[in-house]
Amino acid sequence: MDCCMAKKFIVENARPLERAVYDYYFENGEKEAVIRELKKYQNPDGGFGHGLEADNWNPNSTPITTNDAIITLHRIQAFDDAKDITGGIVRYLESHDSFNEEQKRWLFAIETNKEYPHAIWWEKKGDGLDGYNPTVSLAAFMVCFGEGTSYYEEIIKEAYEYLKEHTDISGDGLKCYLLCYELLKEYGKTDIVNPEDLKKLIKERIENAICKDTEKYGVEYVTAPSDFFAVPHPEFMGEGVRKLIAAEKDALAKIQKDDGGFDISWQWYTPYPEFEQARQWWRPRITIDKMLFYQTDYA
Repeated sequence: MDCCMAKKFIVENARPLERAVYDYYFENGEKEAVIRELKKYQNPDGGFGHGLEADNWNPNSTPITTNDAIITLHRIQAFDDAKDITGGIVRYLESHDSFNEEQKRWLFAIETNKEYPHAIWWEKKGDGLDGYNPTVSLAAFMVCFGEGTSYYEEIIKEAYEYLKEHTDISGDGLKCYLLCYELLKEYGKTDIVNPEDLKKLIKERIENAICKDTEKYGVEYVTAPSDFFAVPHPEFMGEGVRKLIAAEKDALAKIQKDDGGFDISWQWYTPYPEFEQARQWWRPRITIDKMLFYQTDYA
């Protein structure tokens, strides 16, 4: 992988938010710059929208987009530095907007997504739920930062039971469980579910979810090691996963484009012509994660 070309691609093509994230990781940039750019995607109700996740341009707050903002804050360890943002997120989640009260889960897709440029998976089907994506990580966030947390503790327990019963959870769903585990551990909320049992189960599910056909990495829409290990999570890596990590690192040079960036491996499957713009917004974000993954020693 040519990291110099990758950096050049990011600098020339990234949105201000992704450029701030790049600067934080690779140029000694300040997390405050990331916080400022992230804040621009937050609505008055405290939730996030406005194309933060580039394949859904809904300006309205959605649970999945709000979860994406939480992921960004967590990765740069900025919760204490962004209390106005986290306070807004708590307010949004407390409102139970886009929340299924009967199932006690936040929606994966909401009705208004279809009114704006979007990928097909953001169109609400049926009840709009997708397992515990993003519910389990949003509930963990509320346990750590909200009030009256017993309700959200019960959701986490139910999500844990769901994880035990289902072996086919998607990579995106597992990332929500991973974030849940890390939040509960970091904020000392370890009496809700046994953290060692949760960790063991997530580790097993991750190994099951990662595609074993390494020829498909970056070419087809499959779950790859970098989906979980762009930032270090050594406690979730079994020996089989370590081998797949090495294989993906070897593959990065083959799938890196001539302009230095990495590309998405999916289409929108909707008629919106803004797909190409969304693709250009996605590519720097993906390239940052590939660089982080490539430069981390998982030996």
